[in-house]
Amino acid sequence: MQQYVMLVADLAAITVLVGLFLARHRRRELVVAYLGINMAVLAVTATLASSTVGAGLGLGLFGVLSIIRLRSQELAHHEIAYYFAALAVGLLCGLTTTPTVLHGVLLAGVLGALWLGDHPRTAPAVRQQELLLDRAMTEGAALTAHLEQLLGTEVLTVAVRRTDLVNDTTLVDVRHRPTASAVTALAPPIRIGGGR
Repeated sequence: MQQYVMLVADLAAITVLVGLFLARHRRRELVVAYLGINMAVLAVTATLASSTVGAGLGLGLFGVLSIIRLRSQELAHHEIAYYFAALAVGLLCGLTTTPTVLHGVLLAGVLGALWLGDHPRTAPAVRQQELLLDRAMTEGAALTAHLEQLLGTEVLTVAVRRTDLVNDTTLVDVRHRPTASAVTALAPPIRIGGGR
């Protein structure tokens, strides 16, 4: 009966986690990954916790699973955080044979950390992208000024990945955020009066 309590707790926690992720990021393709990893870890750890096999077999099983490499596009840091939270929830609920108040607090803590850390008001919106510029630039201040003019945003950091003096190009990794004037410029114009 106590294992069913943790199963229900896991289902509730992963539902909240996936709902939070969808509401904030709208990436449906990662939902199956979060649900799949959570349920798989829950099933394996619950089986190992309720059987007589040793911990060595469990560690060996996770060692085998860890050699599988995910050959897909890179995950952003917040997506990795949700991924590990789904893992943690599955482990916590699968290994718990006698649920206590502490287990509930830990589950709430994982979800609360995601909610707070991924909240839009926690930090201002920042974009990161790679740009290939059509000129070779090596001087930092001039490069930053050029990028701010090009993007119309405030450049926070610039990392030069490659400067090609022969082909006159510069590959940069830039982090930037919109300025108040850029946000205002995106707003539709307000027409006053009855003119055409």
